[in-house]
Amino acid sequence: MTTFSTKIAVLLRDDLATWQRLNVTAFLVSGIAATAPEVIGEHHVDADGTKYLPMFGQPVLVFAGPGTLLTTAHGRAVERGLAMSVFTAELFGTGNDTDNRAAVRAVARAALDLVGLAVIGPRNAVDKTLKGASLHP
Repeated sequence: MTTFSTKIAVLLRDDLATWQRLNVTAFLVSGIAATAPEVIGEHHVDADGTKYLPMFGQPVLVFAGPGTLLTTAHGRAVERGLAMSVFTAELFGTGNDTDNRAAVRAVARAALDLVGLAVIGPRNAVDKTLKGASLHP
Protein backbone atom coordinates (compact mmCIF):
# COMPACT_ATOMS: atom_id res chain seq x y z
CA MET A 1 0.00 0.00 0.00
CA THR A 2 1.32 3.43 -0.96
CA THR A 3 1.72 6.02 1.78
CA PHE A 4 1.20 9.62 0.73
CA SER A 5 2.81 12.60 2.44
CA THR A 6 -0.43 14.53 2.15
CA LYS A 7 -4.00 13.68 3.01
CA ILE A 8 -7.19 14.85 1.33
CA ALA A 9 -10.20 14.74 3.64
CA VAL A 10 -13.80 15.89 3.55
CA LEU A 11 -15.83 16.49 6.70
CA LEU A 12 -19.62 16.57 6.31
CA ARG A 13 -22.26 17.56 8.83
CA ASP A 14 -23.94 14.33 9.86
CA ASP A 15 -27.54 15.53 9.45
CA LEU A 16 -27.42 16.17 5.69
CA ALA A 17 -29.69 14.33 3.28
CA THR A 18 -27.93 11.85 0.99
CA TRP A 19 -28.19 14.10 -2.07
CA GLN A 20 -26.71 16.98 -0.04
CA ARG A 21 -23.77 14.86 1.14
CA LEU A 22 -22.96 13.86 -2.43
CA ASN A 23 -23.39 17.38 -3.80
CA VAL A 24 -21.33 19.01 -1.05
CA THR A 25 -18.53 16.45 -1.40
CA ALA A 26 -18.31 17.03 -5.15
CA PHE A 27 -18.14 20.80 -4.76
CA LEU A 28 -15.60 20.66 -1.92
CA VAL A 29 -13.11 18.38 -3.67
CA SER A 30 -13.32 20.46 -6.84
CA GLY A 31 -11.59 23.24 -4.91
CA ILE A 32 -8.72 20.95 -4.03
CA ALA A 33 -8.44 19.63 -7.58
CA ALA A 34 -8.37 23.18 -8.93
CA THR A 35 -5.58 24.36 -6.62
CA ALA A 36 -3.43 21.30 -5.98
CA PRO A 37 -2.41 19.95 -9.40
CA GLU A 38 0.30 17.84 -7.78
CA VAL A 39 -2.34 15.44 -6.43
CA ILE A 40 -3.95 14.85 -9.83
CA GLY A 41 -3.00 11.65 -11.62
CA GLU A 42 -2.69 10.99 -15.32
CA HIS A 43 -5.50 10.61 -17.84
CA HIS A 44 -7.11 7.18 -17.93
CA VAL A 45 -7.39 5.32 -21.22
CA ASP A 46 -9.45 2.17 -21.76
CA ALA A 47 -8.44 -0.78 -23.93
CA ASP A 48 -10.21 0.81 -26.91
CA GLY A 49 -8.20 4.02 -26.61
CA THR A 50 -11.01 6.16 -25.19
CA LYS A 51 -9.44 8.88 -23.05
CA TYR A 52 -10.93 9.88 -19.69
CA LEU A 53 -10.19 12.77 -17.38
CA PRO A 54 -7.56 12.38 -14.70
CA MET A 55 -8.59 12.06 -11.06
CA PHE A 56 -6.87 12.38 -7.73
CA GLY A 57 -3.85 10.11 -7.52
CA GLN A 58 -4.48 9.44 -3.84
CA PRO A 59 -7.49 8.50 -1.73
CA VAL A 60 -10.03 11.04 -0.51
CA LEU A 61 -11.31 10.19 2.95
CA VAL A 62 -14.83 11.31 3.85
CA PHE A 63 -15.78 11.90 7.48
CA ALA A 64 -18.97 12.94 9.24
CA GLY A 65 -19.71 14.75 12.47
CA PRO A 66 -22.00 17.25 14.16
CA GLY A 67 -22.00 20.93 13.27
CA THR A 68 -19.95 21.78 16.35
CA LEU A 69 -17.17 19.52 15.10
CA LEU A 70 -17.16 21.29 11.73
CA THR A 71 -16.71 24.61 13.52
CA THR A 72 -13.87 23.16 15.61
CA ALA A 73 -12.20 21.54 12.61
CA HIS A 74 -12.51 24.76 10.63
CA GLY A 75 -10.72 26.66 13.38
CA ARG A 76 -7.99 24.02 13.57
CA ALA A 77 -7.49 24.14 9.79
CA VAL A 78 -7.18 27.92 9.86
CA GLU A 79 -4.69 27.73 12.76
CA ARG A 80 -2.61 25.16 10.89
CA GLY A 81 -2.72 27.08 7.62
CA LEU A 82 -4.25 24.16 5.73
CA ALA A 83 -5.72 24.73 2.28
CA MET A 84 -9.47 24.38 2.73
CA SER A 85 -12.72 24.64 0.82
CA VAL A 86 -16.00 25.28 2.64
CA PHE A 87 -19.67 24.73 1.90
CA THR A 88 -22.20 26.64 3.97
CA ALA A 89 -25.93 26.02 4.36
CA GLU A 90 -26.64 29.18 2.37
CA LEU A 91 -25.09 27.62 -0.74
CA PHE A 92 -28.01 25.22 -1.07
CA GLY A 93 -30.06 28.28 -2.07
CA THR A 94 -27.67 29.73 -4.66
CA GLY A 95 -27.29 28.67 -8.24
CA ASN A 96 -23.95 29.95 -9.44
CA ASP A 97 -20.39 30.68 -8.38
CA THR A 98 -20.89 34.44 -8.08
CA ASP A 99 -23.77 33.99 -5.65
CA ASN A 100 -21.86 31.25 -3.79
CA ARG A 101 -18.90 33.55 -3.19
CA ALA A 102 -21.19 36.42 -2.15
CA ALA A 103 -23.01 34.18 0.35
CA VAL A 104 -19.75 33.17 2.03
CA ARG A 105 -18.36 36.72 1.94
CA ALA A 106 -21.47 38.05 3.72
CA VAL A 107 -20.78 36.03 6.89
CA ALA A 108 -17.93 36.39 9.39
CA ARG A 109 -15.71 33.33 9.73
CA ALA A 110 -16.93 32.51 13.26
CA ALA A 111 -20.57 32.66 12.12
CA LEU A 112 -20.33 30.44 9.02
CA ASP A 113 -23.09 27.80 9.02
CA LEU A 114 -20.77 25.04 7.81
CA VAL A 115 -22.23 21.87 6.32
CA GLY A 116 -18.94 20.64 4.89
CA LEU A 117 -15.28 21.36 4.47
CA ALA A 118 -12.38 19.75 2.67
CA VAL A 119 -8.72 20.03 3.59
CA ILE A 120 -5.44 18.99 2.08
CA GLY A 121 -2.13 19.04 3.85
CA PRO A 122 0.43 17.01 5.73
CA ARG A 123 -1.14 13.79 7.01
CA ASN A 124 -0.50 14.55 10.68
CA ALA A 125 -1.95 18.08 10.44
CA VAL A 126 -5.09 16.81 8.69
CA ASP A 127 -5.50 14.04 11.28
CA LYS A 128 -5.26 16.57 14.13
CA THR A 129 -7.65 18.93 12.36
CA LEU A 130 -10.33 16.24 12.01
CA LYS A 131 -9.85 14.73 15.47
CA GLY A 132 -13.20 13.51 16.75
CA ALA A 133 -14.69 12.87 13.30
CA SER A 134 -15.68 9.40 12.21
CA LEU A 135 -15.35 7.91 8.75
CA HIS A 136 -18.54 8.42 6.79
CA PRO A 137 -20.61 5.22 6.81
